[in-house]
Amino acid sequence: MLEFDVNSSDKSARSGQLTVNGRKAKTPLFMPVATKGAVKTLTSEDLEELGVQAVISNMYHLLMAPGIEVIESAGGLHEFMNWDGVIFTDSGGFQMIRKDFDQDINDERLRFTSGGDEYEMTPRECVKNQWRLGPDVAMCLDHCPPYPADRGELEKSVRRTRKWAERCRREEMNLFGISQGGTVPELRRKSCRDMVDVGFQGYAVGGLSIGEPREEMYQMLEIADDVYPANKPRYLMGLGSPVELLESIERGVDIFDSAYPTRNARHRSVFTKKGRIDIRKSVHKQEYGPIDENCDCPTCKNYSRAYINHLCRAEELSWMRLTTVHNLHFLLELMRRARDAIEEERFEQFKRVFIDDYK
Repeated sequence: MLEFDVNSSDKSARSGQLTVNGRKAKTPLFMPVATKGAVKTLTSEDLEELGVQAVISNMYHLLMAPGIEVIESAGGLHEFMNWDGVIFTDSGGFQMIRKDFDQDINDERLRFTSGGDEYEMTPRECVKNQWRLGPDVAMCLDHCPPYPADRGELEKSVRRTRKWAERCRREEMNLFGISQGGTVPELRRKSCRDMVDVGFQGYAVGGLSIGEPREEMYQMLEIADDVYPANKPRYLMGLGSPVELLESIERGVDIFDSAYPTRNARHRSVFTKKGRIDIRKSVHKQEYGPIDENCDCPTCKNYSRAYINHLCRAEELSWMRLTTVHNLHFLLELMRRARDAIEEERFEQFKRVFIDDYK
C-alpha cells in the first residue's frame, strides 16, 4: 500500500514522505528517468551513491525491448535493475500516441504498429503490463494531445482520459490518475475533478511542459492544487528545469520526473549556482576549479572544469558520466534544500534567492 504524509507546509509548498511497499522517499522528490530500466550513463550503484530515492521507467519502451515477460521472469524491475529504491512506471501513452507509426485510437483501446509488429492494448491491459513489471507505483493511461491543440481536441482528450482512468482503476494497485485539459482553465479543472471522482492513490498533472508559456503552466498547477486532495501526493510529469521546479513546488507539487538533467549533461550543459554553462567551450580549457565551487558531488570533488573540457574535446565518453553525476546531484540537492526551507517556513525567500542567482 501507499501512504503519504505531509510533515510541513509553507503556504502551498509541502514537505512530506511517500511510503510504498516499505520503501520511503522524501518530498519534494525528483525522479531521474530510467526509461528503458537505466538512467543513461549511470549504474544503480551510482544512483544509490547520489542519494536518488526513486526512478521512473516506461512500459512502452520496455514492451519493445527486452519485453515484459523477460523482466517478469527476472523477478520484476527491482531485481532486473538491482535497484531497491522506489520505482514508478509510466504507461507509455505519450510515446504510443506520438510515435511516427500507424495508429488507431478510440475510447476502448489503442492499436499501433512498431518495428513491423502490430500491438493492441486496452487501458486495463496497459496497467496490467505495468504491474507485471513489478513497480511500486503505476500511472494510468491518459490521452495527451500536442501543444498547441484546439479546444475540440482538448475536450476529447479530457473525456477520453476519464474513460481510460475508469477502466484502469479496476486494477487494485498503487495507481496515479493523470489530468489533461491543456492550458484551458475550465477543462483542466474538470479533468482534475474527474480524476478525484474516479479515486486514486495519487494524482498527476499531465499535458504540461510541452511548449506552453510558463505562466499558463503555473496557472494550471494552481488549479490542481485547489482541486486535488491535500492528503494525496501530486506529481507534475516531465519537468526538470531548476527554476520551474521551485515555482511548481510553491504551487503544491510534490513529485517530478524529467530527462532534463541527464539529457543536458550529455549535451555538455551543466548546472551551476549561476546558471547553465557549456563545459566544452574554450573558456574552460584552463579552469582548474570544479564545475561549481558550491557543489560536493563526486565529479566536483575529484575533477576540474579543465579536465572535463579536455574529455569532451577528446571525445572520451567518460565525460558524459561525470556531467550526469553532477547535474543529478545538483537537482537532488535543490530538492533537499527546498525541503529544509519549507520546514523552516522560508521557502519563498529561498526560491527568490536561488532564482536571482541562477538567472
